Amino acid sequence: MTKVVITGMGALTPIGNDAPTFIANLMTGKLGIAPITKFDATETGITVAGEVKDFDPKQRVGKKAARRMDLFSQYAVHTALEAVEQAGITKENVDPYEMGVIIGSGIGGLTTIQEQVIKMHDKGPQRVSPMFVPTSIANMAAGNVALTVGAKNICTAIVTACASGTNAIGEAYRQIKEGRAQVMLAGGAEASVNEIGIAGFAALTALSKQTDPTKASLPFDKDRSGFVLGEGAATLVLESEEHAKKRNAKILAEIVGYGATCDAYHMTAPDPTGEGAAHAMQQALLEAKIEPNQVGYINAHGTATHANDEGESIAINNVFGENSSVYVSSTKSMTGHLLGAAGAVEAVATIAALQQGKLPANVGLENQDEKCKINVVKTNAMPVNNLQYAISNSLGFGGHNAVLALKKWSEQ
Repeated sequence: MTKVVITGMGALTPIGNDAPTFIANLMTGKLGIAPITKFDATETGITVAGEVKDFDPKQRVGKKAARRMDLFSQYAVHTALEAVEQAGITKENVDPYEMGVIIGSGIGGLTTIQEQVIKMHDKGPQRVSPMFVPTSIANMAAGNVALTVGAKNICTAIVTACASGTNAIGEAYRQIKEGRAQVMLAGGAEASVNEIGIAGFAALTALSKQTDPTKASLPFDKDRSGFVLGEGAATLVLESEEHAKKRNAKILAEIVGYGATCDAYHMTAPDPTGEGAAHAMQQALLEAKIEPNQVGYINAHGTATHANDEGESIAINNVFGENSSVYVSSTKSMTGHLLGAAGAVEAVATIAALQQGKLPANVGLENQDEKCKINVVKTNAMPVNNLQYAISNSLGFGGHNAVLALKKWSEQ
């Protein structure tokens, strides 16, 4: 059976503009949530977000190329190039027809859509940019990444709201496992911290109205008041073990299982029984051929909405048992909710936990909700013994549930 391994990671987040910085800040509990600076958000009633800070597209994307991309595509290309560099992927050691791309996004080019609709309204339809469609459509993160790295195998986009990044990695895992590709670039990208993004989620009453950044994103806390919108991207390089070893690539971790289900319950609310999420976790464990008691860490979806956190906690208890010792944390407590990029960024966080034998904390948790009966990590970079397996959960509007099962790499 083909083993699927990870050989490269790239990340652009509210707590670091590359994977090493993100991981270092993650393990020290750095808060990436701060007052919104991208626009005057006063009228939205929302004051904080998880913004990417000091992003320079010239660093990796290039000034000329960036002009032909929405910000979400710039984020995707930036992280893909970091991941490819770490993996040591070159034209000489990878057949372009054996390398594919699956990048998810919940919304796509929302910044471009907003700008061009305003321009059409103010100046007429003749003034809409000819680049409007090719920059705003949700598949262009994947398209631009493939174009940049020369990947000629499957190139597709996953749009499953907040599960997009995890579904993208899971489907890329399947491509390799089933022999359709040797290398896949997979992840998620989102750039929706703008007027229409904040206003839209605020209208749903989904966002926290907290003005204090330290109290805005509180997954599993009884005082939680909604999620904080974040932005960014992450990309993983997945390879068959055989291909990676042939190139003498350094292996970071292994993907051993993937689960994907649908609640078929409600447009935006998760099933309060947690049934769909539990089935996705069970699917991932079944494919990994492991028992629940072998999992040492769960990177929870944990958005800090009452419905999500309660439903996910019930789902975890249904799979692992109500008195399970498995540790759980939501890194959205530090980054905010990166929508379609969340699962990819959290996969990086989960891989880092496996590599270091340390768990990122659920920052800010003071009063755990009694309805969330899970073993939440409260200490930054908490060391754990013999951490071999971890899972990462993503749950999205539309009832989408996606779960990755990851294993610490060791030469067998």
